[in-house]
Amino acid sequence: MGIFTRRFLLAFLVFGVLAVVGTAGYMAIEGWPFADAVYMTVITLTAVGYEEVRPLTPAGRTFTMVLLGGGITWMGIWFALITALLVELDLTHVFRRRRLMKDLEGLQDHVIVCGAGRTGRQVIDELDSLKAKWVAIERDPARVEAFGSSHAGGLVVEGDATHDETLIRAGIERARGLVACLSADTDNLFVCLSARDLEPDLTIVARAYEEETLDKLYRAGATHVVSPNLSGAIRMASMLVRPSVVSFLDIATRSSNLALRMEQTAIPEGSRLAGRTLAEARIPQETGLIVIGMRRNGDGPEGQFVFNPLADTRIASGDELIVLGRTEQIQQLREHLGG
Repeated sequence: MGIFTRRFLLAFLVFGVLAVVGTAGYMAIEGWPFADAVYMTVITLTAVGYEEVRPLTPAGRTFTMVLLGGGITWMGIWFALITALLVELDLTHVFRRRRLMKDLEGLQDHVIVCGAGRTGRQVIDELDSLKAKWVAIERDPARVEAFGSSHAGGLVVEGDATHDETLIRAGIERARGLVACLSADTDNLFVCLSARDLEPDLTIVARAYEEETLDKLYRAGATHVVSPNLSGAIRMASMLVRPSVVSFLDIATRSSNLALRMEQTAIPEGSRLAGRTLAEARIPQETGLIVIGMRRNGDGPEGQFVFNPLADTRIASGDELIVLGRTEQIQQLREHLGG
């Protein structure tokens, strides 16, 4: 856009020069007052075809023809600039859309965030801190533009998240999960229905404002439902009766100063830790992490959580370890698991 700004400024400058020359010429040749000279110059440069304000002498008519030629030339340049600007804006939109579709086609294992409002921005900020790939869906063009500028590392799809084609454009068939955080519970309900129909195994997290919507969202296909009102009430009560626990969880889940994270990591097939006990794995000694829980691989009783597992607890492929520590320690553990 910088080159068009310079061109438009130059066009205005040319018009200003022509206006000054025309006004001075009429005042010098015809002896007209300033107001009549300016008016005659403007109607001549813009070729509107009004009648002369005063009778012209032969020299004045010659000057008018020269000035009219300059005005027509300037108008041709002006309309050419406007046309070029419109074409450029349209091509920019087309290329941006094509580049977005190309980036989306190559995206794998990402999270789709439906809604770029306050909750959506917080979700994406958290995904950014975890180095997770994401795609946002937003129907408001102004919010899409603002959101894309503030989150240059992500992809934003303009469209209605309740429509199947929009979810398909966002790569739902290659996504690891979806977050439905639109402003209305009914919209989140439709998103869950569409997403579950398109991808039966997708992990879907939905937000519910109204308490009676919780069960409906689960029935619509949501894997997890979060109610800000319910979770906020529990947190407020907890801050009164067990403030130290809340402070610890804040540090463990949202601390930026200490960089302490509570994270989960799965035991892959062929890991050298598979078949060993926690004591034999030596995770605290090797990485400095604290193992605070496990989730057994499987359904039913086998898939339940084990809190504060004992040292003789045996690790199996597919189990998930819940650990507490710094980001680099968690990365070290994941490298350790595959070793």
